[in-house]
Amino acid sequence: MESPLADASSTNPQTDQKPSRPSFRPLTRLLPYLLKHKGMVAAAIVALFSAAVITLVLPNAVRRMIDYGFGADDPALVNSYFAVLIGVVCALAFASSARYFLVMWIGERVVAEVRSDVFAHMTRLSPSFYDTAKSGEILSRLTADTTQIKAAFGASASLAMRNLIMFLGGAVMMVVTSPRLSVIVLAAIPVILVPILGFGRKVRKRSRYAQDTLANASAYASEMLSSIRTLQSFTHEGRSADRFGSEVEKALQAARKAIIARSMLTGFALFVIGSSIVAVLWIGASDVFAGRITGGELSQFLLYSILAAGSLAALSEVWGELSQAAGAAERLSELLEIEPEISAPSNPVKLPDTPRGDIAFDNVSFSYRNSEDMPVVRDLSLNVSPGETVAVVGPSGAGKSTLFSLLMRYYDPTGGAIRLNGVELPELDPEDLRRHIALVPQDTTIFGATIAENIAYGRPDATREEIEAAAVAALAAPFIDAMPDGYDTMVGERGITLSGGQRQRISIARAVLKHAPVLLLDEATSALDAESENLVQQALDRLMEGRTTLVIAHRLATVLKADRIVVMDDGRIVETGTHEELSKAEGIYAKLARLQFGADKLKQPA
Repeated sequence: MESPLADASSTNPQTDQKPSRPSFRPLTRLLPYLLKHKGMVAAAIVALFSAAVITLVLPNAVRRMIDYGFGADDPALVNSYFAVLIGVVCALAFASSARYFLVMWIGERVVAEVRSDVFAHMTRLSPSFYDTAKSGEILSRLTADTTQIKAAFGASASLAMRNLIMFLGGAVMMVVTSPRLSVIVLAAIPVILVPILGFGRKVRKRSRYAQDTLANASAYASEMLSSIRTLQSFTHEGRSADRFGSEVEKALQAARKAIIARSMLTGFALFVIGSSIVAVLWIGASDVFAGRITGGELSQFLLYSILAAGSLAALSEVWGELSQAAGAAERLSELLEIEPEISAPSNPVKLPDTPRGDIAFDNVSFSYRNSEDMPVVRDLSLNVSPGETVAVVGPSGAGKSTLFSLLMRYYDPTGGAIRLNGVELPELDPEDLRRHIALVPQDTTIFGATIAENIAYGRPDATREEIEAAAVAALAAPFIDAMPDGYDTMVGERGITLSGGQRQRISIARAVLKHAPVLLLDEATSALDAESENLVQQALDRLMEGRTTLVIAHRLATVLKADRIVVMDDGRIVETGTHEELSKAEGIYAKLARLQFGADKLKQPA
């Protein structure tokens, strides 16, 4: 389902173009989120109007007290007016408290839903997007920008509405109280509004730039902290700190410019407003002496002018905050407008629950984006029968791992077709396709959770018994049972507390638990020592039984039992056969075999 924030007509996130005319339009895309909570929004509006109306009643009560209470020289009457004022203040306090709670809760609710929608959308984007995107910048938009929106739809939006009501109500009551004095105050409004509009655009532009520079700093910090061991091994602590400090300083200077624009706007507005109030007092005092108005009326007018002027000054500040929020909403909209390159067709073909695992590459070619003149796979054809194990070997850069990415449909080929059980992959729902494929990668991803939760990533609805059975099949149970909390042991971020062999066996346990008919093994043992490799290979042999398996390996000893060995070079299949056949062919495989098994014998090890 498309998020309400998405809007095809706004800025393309793939370019550096900015809207030519800044506006608050991005904030209107948040309205559908508000409409989900109509009851609370209505209650907040009632509380907001009540607080504003009660505030506007106060100056009138003060006038009546001055003109009638003091004028009558009756302490009892004055006391009754004060009692009424206390009641009005109590009502104002209750309405203001209700307004604050409701608008802040609505802001929190809206931001929570926006964050959820943005994150859900990001998980569905194709890997090609993440080939160039910076995760730190995305996280900055997901956190800092949504916080900016929360401020806008919480305090700022309600304050804007309250101050607008107060300004309009105060202006009307000023005219009712003294049309002559009203001219002085109202004449200052255009002088204030014009700079507000101009400065508001400048604030929004500078705030957007400040948010972008802060996102760059976050992206750099995320990248460095995720590679902390490499950073420290090359003693780059000082250099990295200097670089991050430089990025933060850029963000600080950008924020400084936005703050200067807002402060100039606020100072200008207060000066004009204060000057008009002083002029009102001066002329109003003359009118009281001349008998044109009473002292109570002057007090009432003065209070209304202060309310109206203060509301207008507050609007100038809120305008800047809403401008910042508009920039944040625009940045989030850019993410939500990005369409996945890989998506399900309108009527996808449904794979059976237990497909045969028949794989076919038919004249497949592929080039990565912006590298069309450098194809990674060239006119490749390969058929894998159900239950067959095919090993893919060759020099680095031959295109081996790209075959797996194409089969998982992380990318679509630029030429040819790939089929599973006779169905072309674009005719399948990508989620349905991937449910039938289990991948054991070279670089296993372990999450900062328990061992049981990491294994269950293969099938989240698995029972504890199924998780433990998968660990036994993957030969992971012995080291798991030896841990202090067993399957409930926390393994740290990226599984930092586990060895390479342990991480690989957890990855294999995931694949066992997934119970998919197609198995992809991408250099699953290449980074392991001999003992760990032996254990992992035993687990893999169990996992491969009865499954269609594609194996990528540089270490040829791990693929000798394959039904077929396919040799790739420069994106093409250049040799096919068994170990014995390819060893005698004196091709690329024979050269690799001599390097690994020795030049004297190319026999399959016993």
